[in-house]
Amino acid sequence: MLSTAIYIILALILFMLLRLTYIFPSLAKQHAGENKEEEHQQKFTLFEGFIYAAVVLVIVALIAHTYLVVKGTPWEGHLMEWMNIVVRLMHITFGIAWIGASFYFVFLENALNRTKDVRDELAGNLWAVHGGGFYYLEKYKVAPKTIPKELHWFKYEAYFTWLSGFSLLFVVYYFNAKAFLIDDNVMKLSPVAAISIGVGSFIAAWIIYHFLCKTALIKKGIWFTVIGFLIAVAFAWFYCHVFSARAAYIHFGAMLGTLMVGNVFFIIIPSQKAMVKAAKEGKLLDPALGKFAGLRSLHNNYFTLPVLFVMISNHFPSTFGFSNPWLILTIITLGTAGVKHYLNLKEKGQLNVWVLPVSVIILLGAAFISAPKKNTTVCKENITMTEVYSIVQKRCITCHSAKPTDDVFIAPPNGVVYDTPQDMIKLKDKIIQRVVVTKTMPLNNKTGMTEEERNMIRCWIEQGASEK
Repeated sequence: MLSTAIYIILALILFMLLRLTYIFPSLAKQHAGENKEEEHQQKFTLFEGFIYAAVVLVIVALIAHTYLVVKGTPWEGHLMEWMNIVVRLMHITFGIAWIGASFYFVFLENALNRTKDVRDELAGNLWAVHGGGFYYLEKYKVAPKTIPKELHWFKYEAYFTWLSGFSLLFVVYYFNAKAFLIDDNVMKLSPVAAISIGVGSFIAAWIIYHFLCKTALIKKGIWFTVIGFLIAVAFAWFYCHVFSARAAYIHFGAMLGTLMVGNVFFIIIPSQKAMVKAAKEGKLLDPALGKFAGLRSLHNNYFTLPVLFVMISNHFPSTFGFSNPWLILTIITLGTAGVKHYLNLKEKGQLNVWVLPVSVIILLGAAFISAPKKNTTVCKENITMTEVYSIVQKRCITCHSAKPTDDVFIAPPNGVVYDTPQDMIKLKDKIIQRVVVTKTMPLNNKTGMTEEERNMIRCWIEQGASEK
């Protein structure tokens, strides 16, 4: 009864807040028509922000209450799976918007016409055609003489990408820390300690990066890049020696994402606000503000491809399943950043014949060094299905069954089941990749599969995966 009452109260609060988000913009416009004072408009904008923040908090409260209600019941896993789906979709959607904006504006900066028929107040212009229409864009050296009333700010894409990503980190890794975040074979940690290390590392990374940007190295591009890359390598190594390999990769991506959103929140947007304020007040603008913000935006642009790799890496055990996963993470980061550098140079019209080939060779190097080594263990003759099936029943069936008995999975991961010998034969290629080559299954070797058992499965497959 109490639970139902809480649901009703939260639902009513949410309805009223959503109603305010609908009627509030019209009230703000009406008030702006009666009173043109900028201070009043800013108060409306601030209050509108509080409304949206309240909406988010109420939704979080509803989800948290639901989790507490279903915790320990069969519905817990169902709720977690749907939260995973919804938050992941939000993260991808906002991420596409943010990265798309980053790619587009760096392209604009690189492709601007800066010489032909450019007015003195402009830094450049660009003609473009898209979607059946022609567009003409101009970039001012500092700011126009009159700041337009309707000025679009590119910031919420970044904020919501990070917030949804951080929420996804909790849904997938922190709520199930013992299963997904912690690997006792790497380091024995309590869930609280592991989560604290993860979140604390993001803060530490931002402090180190921001301090580096404040040094004289920021003006020495190559040295700044080298030192920054070495710091990133150190974080990759650290994560892979603290968390499970999959969690280490995701934390590395989340760390880069935190640097990116930190650039937007602490540097880029405040610089833009200062420039707009100075222009409106008719004060002398500091061009260095725009240049510094632009540099941080360029850093974000180079972070994007490594972050995208991390987002998809969990689906490919050949990467995080390598014996030194931090090395693969380092190589992919360097190679993808190199590809982005080539694209940026190409947009500027600066032909470079070595950046792309070298980047591709670096990426191919990751595939080469992670290739499986030949197993020299001698197989006994005629390993039977009965022998292998008993191993699978003992080590794998708790998760990969039509009715899992695992304490985390309520449905077979990726729909993979090994309930019958025929299921095993059908998926023998997946089994040898995950169980034998990368050894990423069972997850964190939760069920304690031995090397002898892995070799027996390998030999059975190499002998033709017979049903007998």
